Amino acid sequence: MPDFDPQRLLSRLRFKHLQLLLALHEGGSLRAAAGLMHLTQPALSKALGEIEAAFGAPLFIRTARGLEPTPQGETAIRGAAMLLNELAHLGQETAQQPAVTQLRIGAPPFVAQGYLPEVLSRLIAEHPHVRVQLQEERVPLLVECLLAGQLDALITSYPTELPEAAGQPLRYEKLFDAAFTVIAPADHPAGHARTCDWEYLARQRWVLPTRSSMLRRMMEEVFRRESVMSPTPVIESTSPFTNLQLVKAGLGISAVPSASLLVAPASLGVREVRAVPGISTGPVALIYRGAVANPRVALLRSTLGLAASGETPAP
Repeated sequence: MPDFDPQRLLSRLRFKHLQLLLALHEGGSLRAAAGLMHLTQPALSKALGEIEAAFGAPLFIRTARGLEPTPQGETAIRGAAMLLNELAHLGQETAQQPAVTQLRIGAPPFVAQGYLPEVLSRLIAEHPHVRVQLQEERVPLLVECLLAGQLDALITSYPTELPEAAGQPLRYEKLFDAAFTVIAPADHPAGHARTCDWEYLARQRWVLPTRSSMLRRMMEEVFRRESVMSPTPVIESTSPFTNLQLVKAGLGISAVPSASLLVAPASLGVREVRAVPGISTGPVALIYRGAVANPRVALLRSTLGLAASGETPAP
């Protein structure tokens, strides 16, 4: 394979070419993509030839169902989406008066609500020109948004499965271990017992986080380790603060991040359950794309007290 020449690609490729790639992927055919881009099919076919010549590889193949991306095409499409998202973000930053830096952070609800307020308070105090866009979501979707260039960084539990990074190595920097607590309605016997084993707890009604969450996986691991079948929840909810309210309403027992109980559980209308053994802690990390230095991430890392040499590639 010949050596890759980035200057050759930069001299031939235009942002309109990136839009064409996404239109071809979305439309699935030259005809549909031509309609999306308001071009004739011959003009679009010529442009595709220019794009493939710039990359030095075929990006689509024609099939009975239309155009399908080659492996190189899938990589180019993901990269095009990321670059266009970054360009749009750059335009938003430069359009602000006075100039600001817009930092886009993703986090699951338990991190966003229990840990981030203090972090963001320090960040804005240290860097008054920074404006933060915070996206609370499930971890798998957050990782997809990070890879697509829609987010600068995540502060989150580790994803169980890392999506294909398309040549974008992700960096993980551990921040802390999150602790978790079993809670029960105020009048539930489990909240008044000296200790509770998991065989007893498995027979209770449960309000649980969704299966994709770190806490749900860790709880199921506890049940397996204690040779007890994991219960089927009466309610599943992604938000630990919603789950706390559902427990307060008497709908079942649950487990929430200990950070959710910053004030006394009794004042929240619930009681802490002394489950034995306790739920293991789970790592929370800063995760970001490592291929290109991002000054917005550098500001966040500085606020978090992370050293420049602390970057580690994703496992």
